[in-house]
Amino acid sequence: MSRYLLFYKPYRVLCGSTDEQGRPTLAQYVPAPGLFEAGRLDYDSEGLMLLTDDGGLAHRLTHPLYRQPKTYLVQVQGLPDEAALRALRSGVPVKGELSAPAQAEVLAEEPDVPARSVPVQAPAGVPTGWLRLVLREGRKREIRHMTAAVGHPTLRLVRVAIGPLALGDLQPGQWRDLTPAELAALQKALKGERAQRNR
Repeated sequence: MSRYLLFYKPYRVLCGSTDEQGRPTLAQYVPAPGLFEAGRLDYDSEGLMLLTDDGGLAHRLTHPLYRQPKTYLVQVQGLPDEAALRALRSGVPVKGELSAPAQAEVLAEEPDVPARSVPVQAPAGVPTGWLRLVLREGRKREIRHMTAAVGHPTLRLVRVAIGPLALGDLQPGQWRDLTPAELAALQKALKGERAQRNR
């Protein structure tokens, strides 16, 4: 019987089980050996992860063919204007390649997310804003490259949803098993996306 966990990865915690430099890892938070990450988050990113021993589902969730949306709340330097949003929506150059288009919107107010263990340090006198970005691909540090490319470096990055799975009330370092309804919704989303791609 496979197991599926939702985990809120805290800031400055490594994916994986060990680190030669002694930095905190997932294994110190989730006492469930045999599970692995269905999609990673950078050391300095936070938010929702799915941990499982179901290799087939993990592959489908992370493979570009299935195009599962991942939703992020991103605090950036400055206040992005419509031109910056249009660029993010159409794709921006990232390491010589055009990023995939993202859904992008500016949040009218600061989102209700837990305080970070290390406060965000914005340059003195520079305002900050929050974006909601939805991507269907996940190249390494892509969001940070994308926001920098439009003139708004990322200060904080929190993943709040993976497909139909949402962070909900989880706090940094907390985890829980998926409910049967959540697992069914995820399986349905993966089948539906594959069916559309095969048309």
